[in-house]
Amino acid sequence: MTISYEPVTASELLGEYRPGHSSLFSSPQHTLLAQGVGDVVGPAGTLRALSEQVRLQGRLVLGAVPFDDPASAHLVMPERVRWADPFIARPVTPDGQPRPWRVTPVPGPDDHLAGVRRALRLLDQGRLDKVVLARSLELSHPDPPDVTTMVARLAARDPDGHVFAVPLPGRRTLVGASPELLVSRTGPIVVAGPMAGSAARSADPAEDRRRAAALLCSAKDQREHALVTQAVADALAPFCRALSVPDEPSLSCTSTMWHLSSRITGRLADPDTTALALAVAMHPTPAVCGTPTADARAAIAEIEPFDRGFYTGMVGWCDASGDGEWAVTIRCAELSEDGIRLFAGGGIVPGSVPEDELAETTAKFRTLMHALGLDERAALAASTGE
Repeated sequence: MTISYEPVTASELLGEYRPGHSSLFSSPQHTLLAQGVGDVVGPAGTLRALSEQVRLQGRLVLGAVPFDDPASAHLVMPERVRWADPFIARPVTPDGQPRPWRVTPVPGPDDHLAGVRRALRLLDQGRLDKVVLARSLELSHPDPPDVTTMVARLAARDPDGHVFAVPLPGRRTLVGASPELLVSRTGPIVVAGPMAGSAARSADPAEDRRRAAALLCSAKDQREHALVTQAVADALAPFCRALSVPDEPSLSCTSTMWHLSSRITGRLADPDTTALALAVAMHPTPAVCGTPTADARAAIAEIEPFDRGFYTGMVGWCDASGDGEWAVTIRCAELSEDGIRLFAGGGIVPGSVPEDELAETTAKFRTLMHALGLDERAALAASTGE
């Protein structure tokens, strides 16, 4: 494998991206373009076995791990890796007329509301503390979207997130812009960025500030965030000889959403612990599954009428030294020859209001709608049943 540190820009690397033949991953630190496939890691029966395979290979791997099926993980060892600085924010100019997509919500809005009510009953019975319920939009159009254009739009709007385009088996591509860092490792330093608690942004500056302040003061969202932060800290603690966890969350934002976020930092006890091993120990966090984990998984399997696949899994890279970055696979879409699936979800906790949860998922769909150049009004109307 060749690793290149040529002085190129993220946009230049994106210009060399080829769907199906390369992978791209960008974070606030840098942009990585992996070209060619030297080998594929796996399949493995467990995530720990997958992590051990990667450690023994001693090469950089990049790819995605699904929410609930380790054997379907798709990690590749590329033939060539190139690095550049992060993307920078740029204005996004609409491409003429929005593309008219056929949009099918799965589940439909009424069924999602019913699912949230079922989850609330489980919470009332004391069987769960939190569960994350998701829904999807199935999109079809005679002409396939241009992945490079999608990535450029995602990076221009949210360069501080984790923008990715990685191939999946079956001539599929996973594309997205996740705001949530699962974990990174740089030498002995470990960083995690759990998120829980969200509010849609507003185009009106005064209303946008009001929503941000309301989120920061929301007792329900603070409790939800505390559940996630504690779980992340508990998962990292066995690997760290020092761990710093903020007492209170702070506000972070994307172009479409406000989030409660915490930055957890630690120092590894064992220098042989890789970024992927840390990610495996943490996945899935209550931010995308719920708690207790086993009960939340069971509730998701009962209530959600679709297979999440790689949504709410993790996407990223790990190199031969063990350094790496893994983002939670949210704000994403799966592209195939048959069409596109968009995903969005929200955490259900005591006090959640079904109609508010439907509105939250609708707002989260906007990230990929912008990237696709969708007729957003029509798509949102289809997703909410209006």
